[in-house]
Amino acid sequence: MKQFICNSCGKKHDITPTIWKCECGGVLNIVKNTPKVDIKAWNNYPNSLWRYFETMPFAKDSKTWESVTMGEGQSPLIVLDPMEPNTYVKVDYMMPTLSFKDRGAVVLMTKAKELGVSKVIADSSGNAGTAIAAYAARCNIACDIYLSDETSPKIIAQVKAHGATIKEIRGTREDIAAAAQKAVKNENVFYASHVYNPYFYEGTKTYAYEVFEQLKGAPDALIIPVGNGTLLLGAYYGFKELLGNGLIERMPKIIAIQAANCAPLVNAYKHGEVTAKPIMNEGTLAEGIAIAAPARSKQILEAVRETNGTFIEIQEDEILRAREKLSEKGFYVEVTSATNYAGYLKYGKKSDEKIIIPLCGAGIKSK
Repeated sequence: MKQFICNSCGKKHDITPTIWKCECGGVLNIVKNTPKVDIKAWNNYPNSLWRYFETMPFAKDSKTWESVTMGEGQSPLIVLDPMEPNTYVKVDYMMPTLSFKDRGAVVLMTKAKELGVSKVIADSSGNAGTAIAAYAARCNIACDIYLSDETSPKIIAQVKAHGATIKEIRGTREDIAAAAQKAVKNENVFYASHVYNPYFYEGTKTYAYEVFEQLKGAPDALIIPVGNGTLLLGAYYGFKELLGNGLIERMPKIIAIQAANCAPLVNAYKHGEVTAKPIMNEGTLAEGIAIAAPARSKQILEAVRETNGTFIEIQEDEILRAREKLSEKGFYVEVTSATNYAGYLKYGKKSDEKIIIPLCGAGIKSK
């Protein structure tokens, strides 16, 4: 039986429907060795992120995922501009709920179903809540989603369409999370958190596996937006597993992007700090990464430093210009996702450097 281990104090915990953090307050990881990657086995599975099922911490004879999947994963990798043939966009908004969060949500809800969960609670700035609601519906599991009262009406409609109960909270992203966590404790139910539950990262790590297959190797750099770090850490874990299996020779650099108006990780990186100090969110268009106190800041900073990456902060006008430029190239993305391209434009790349930019959410979901 798999266990969780605290990233702070090292205490191990049995995986139960109600555990989501350590008593010391630390975040949890899954106790596991680097999985053996058998490329030949991938074709035994559907052409989705479940090609990589055997690298995930499920029993090898588990079939639960087969009734949960909606074909997520295997998003296109496309050259952004013929004039820049080494720069690719990975169109992760081509997912069932139109964002990359489906990667983590399908794996997390598969685990919830295996645990016999009857209700989940999640908090989100939008996309994770939509994804959890959709996959909870697939699992016939009741679902409450805690969102800001200023969330895009399009996302609200999407969450409601999946049958979830919406709890609108006035306040910061941290206030919304606190309200959800209080409800989790009071109701003693499963916290389907894309931040705290490490099974979510078992889904987002498939981003790395797909890039590896599509490029037939590792890129030189990944441009990744970071708030809570769900895609950044997932990509880092995936490439670490590929490296551990000798399938790639080096880790790609992680170039982490934050909006200047809410950049606690940028501040910590600049000052050589191990963890990020909570800050005041000054308000940003990039609401999907507006996280003033990222719970996994220590792990995020370690991942960027270990890969010889860096952080880039983006101004509000740069976000809007980048979104316009992407639209002119045919890609209509959420405002938050445009920060990636804005970061790319500021990154001092070499001419032969292979770079991947994720397009995380569809523009139709924005306000």
